[in-house]
Amino acid sequence: MNKLIKTYLFFTSLLLPALSFAQELPFQAAEISVSPAIQHSFVRGGRILIYLSAKTGKEPRRNSDLLIGYTPSDWDGTTALILDSKDKMIRHTDLANGFVPEPKKFYYQAVYKQNIDDGQANVPGNIVSEIDSVDIVGGSARLNVRFNKIIPPYEIVQNKFVRNVVIQSKCLTEFSGHPRYLKASILLPSGYFDNPGLSYPVCYRVPGLNGRYDGVNGMIKNPQFSEWWFSKGTPQIIYVFVDSQGPFGDSYQVDSENNGPCGKAFTQELIPEIEKLVHYDSNSGKRYLAGASTGGWVVLGLQIFYPDFFNGAWAYSPDPVDFEHYGLINIYKDESAFYNRFGYLQPESRTVLGEPKGSMKEAIEDENVQSRTNNYLVSGDQFGAYNAVFGPRGKDGLPSLMFDPETGKIDHEIAVQWEKYDLKKVLEKNWPTLGPKLQGKLWIWTGDMDGLYSNVATRFLKMFLDKTENPKSDAKISFTPMAGHCAEWNDKTVLMMVAEKAAGK
Repeated sequence: MNKLIKTYLFFTSLLLPALSFAQELPFQAAEISVSPAIQHSFVRGGRILIYLSAKTGKEPRRNSDLLIGYTPSDWDGTTALILDSKDKMIRHTDLANGFVPEPKKFYYQAVYKQNIDDGQANVPGNIVSEIDSVDIVGGSARLNVRFNKIIPPYEIVQNKFVRNVVIQSKCLTEFSGHPRYLKASILLPSGYFDNPGLSYPVCYRVPGLNGRYDGVNGMIKNPQFSEWWFSKGTPQIIYVFVDSQGPFGDSYQVDSENNGPCGKAFTQELIPEIEKLVHYDSNSGKRYLAGASTGGWVVLGLQIFYPDFFNGAWAYSPDPVDFEHYGLINIYKDESAFYNRFGYLQPESRTVLGEPKGSMKEAIEDENVQSRTNNYLVSGDQFGAYNAVFGPRGKDGLPSLMFDPETGKIDHEIAVQWEKYDLKKVLEKNWPTLGPKLQGKLWIWTGDMDGLYSNVATRFLKMFLDKTENPKSDAKISFTPMAGHCAEWNDKTVLMMVAEKAAGK
């Protein structure tokens, strides 16, 4: 075996009965080898993901045409494993979606998804293979995949004005029974070292779905932003890049039955550590939030759940803030997440011209492939993350599915338990106490042709806020016609608005 542990995955040209669509895999066999050098890092129960792509220029794991998923049963990585196409645990994405199998050269790569603290595939701690290619002719090809590299930890750019914070969270460690960590990177303002001891305003920048704290790297390496940041007249604000890592995908920085007390950890452990490091005066009242997409929902959620702790939130294209309009789905009343009340496939995404380009059914089928449970439960992607953050914990210790992964049928007993994260309902129920605390603190922007239909929920949030009394909400909510998801997000623009707020303008 050439000192390699070999796992054989045999696929015939038979149809795979476990799949939601009758498609043939475009090759007959795949041989997977695990390098002896990384066997000590192997964790049982992980998901094997094989990515195939006809494209060049990017790793297949980041730009694939076809994804195949399989979770070995009680495999320790030291014995041969033989599978055939009749195995009902094999999943793959839809071959009919633009994938032309032959005759053509394809590039392929595999990931062994094993990091229990991060629901994503392309993240530190998982094992990745080399890139190889194969010519698929006559429906026959053999793939030789070798796992030979552990994905390394993120690295933060070395710069005088950048700080890196990593701490072990006491409350998340207690919740999970093993060490869990909180991370952030900090971009200091240009005048920071000229004014020792001065307390600067601080803005916490929350990334989009599954974004990481290495976002500061792109800012420093961007010549236009970097030149602006260190020029005269630039806002003197401490800009903190938040990490969204969670065991089931994005943590959304809120307390959750499945992810643990992430909101508590963020506000009571990470933020005090950061603000101690940068000498922020917690009595100054200049602690702000900014984010787009998932980050947009998070900053609104944090401002609403911790109205006295934060002093303003700028949210662009937030994820659905009203679960009666979860995209185009009413989770409390609709019967299915896959079909609307007219019997048509429920769209999940669209172009700025309104053309549907993906359905909820297709999106969930893709997440089913990514998940070791063969459903979106632990996919680490959008709906797996939603389900873990907003839903209750099941008897098996995993999140409870809000809708069936095969039929889309909504479980309304589970759906109603999402209400405590339905931001519109939270505001409706608590406006007499929350309203006064949120005055002067909410800025929301959305494109009216949002690619994920999230603008619909924001419209209904605005309708509610426009009708509020005692106090009358002063939230600034704007919509741009024909604009798509996050089209107007810009760090410079947001920082200028934060600076005006901090200056009392």
